Amino acid sequence: MNLPLIDLYQTDFYAWTQTQVELLRQHQLDCLDIENLIEEIDSLGKQQQQELVNRLGVLLGHLLKWEYQPNKRSRSWVATIREQRRKIDKLLQKNPSLKPYLEEAIPEAYLDGIDLAVRETLISYQTFPAYTPYTWEQIKNPDFLPGFLSESDRDLLN
Repeated sequence: MNLPLIDLYQTDFYAWTQTQVELLRQHQLDCLDIENLIEEIDSLGKQQQQELVNRLGVLLGHLLKWEYQPNKRSRSWVATIREQRRKIDKLLQKNPSLKPYLEEAIPEAYLDGIDLAVRETLISYQTFPAYTPYTWEQIKNPDFLPGFLSESDRDLLN
């Protein structure tokens, strides 16, 4: 099946990617599907941004649940908070140019975090601050948990 690259892009994306890789390896630059390559490379960068927003949203949602529902705190929440911090850190280590995007990503992620907290608790939207109450330093700090820590909370952390 020898379809033109534009048709291959639309009918068999995986085959298109493999063709593009082979053309690049062979330095056949004049045969590349440049327009679609540009679109796909741009999309890859946007996926990294979206992954950062998604992970921050989950983290912020669990920080809100931790702070606003202290009687329901669990080891599962602690594990999710730790996991998201670790994965955000790894994402930023692999993509340091995403760090300036944090200024835009945190407010967007905070809205997602509120949705998560509302969905998973009986707390209303109006209960939560309109803007994130946590700084970036707090968000990424592995020792930060908002609110008062009781003895039973300390047991969850071990």
